[in-house]
Amino acid sequence: MHYCYFDSPLGKLLLNGNQLLEGLHFPTGKTRIEPEKDWVYNEDLFLEAINQLDAYFKGERTEFDLKLNIQGTHFQKKVWQQLLKIPYGETISYGELAKRIGNPKASRAVGMANGKNPISIIVPCHRVIGKNGSLTGFGGGLDAKKTLLDLEKRIKK
Repeated sequence: MHYCYFDSPLGKLLLNGNQLLEGLHFPTGKTRIEPEKDWVYNEDLFLEAINQLDAYFKGERTEFDLKLNIQGTHFQKKVWQQLLKIPYGETISYGELAKRIGNPKASRAVGMANGKNPISIIVPCHRVIGKNGSLTGFGGGLDAKKTLLDLEKRIKK
């Protein structure tokens, strides 16, 4: 496994993968991880992801164009594919996301899959909110979620 860090407005994001990007992790929050002892630091493997993340945080990019190796169950992958269809600067509820995958009663399961998204920001799980508009659960913490949503709203205008 290879890894590197990207200095973002949210802190140092950890990128990891073998041939393709497999993970993007926040420096704080419940999904925070550290590189394993046998991981190899390799910034070159992630240069395109770094460039695109840099452009995103500068407000110069609204979509990512990266090949990903996203690992998960069939259900999780279905949810994550729908996340990629949420437009920049917009939000939907967990219930709406459940409807979009064809299972309107699965909002809790959708929330669980959303929380397991291994490639945050690029697969925009931060764009899913509570049906009353509240910011609910986010692996990088609610402050990070708010920062990402505020960035997108500010740039979209």
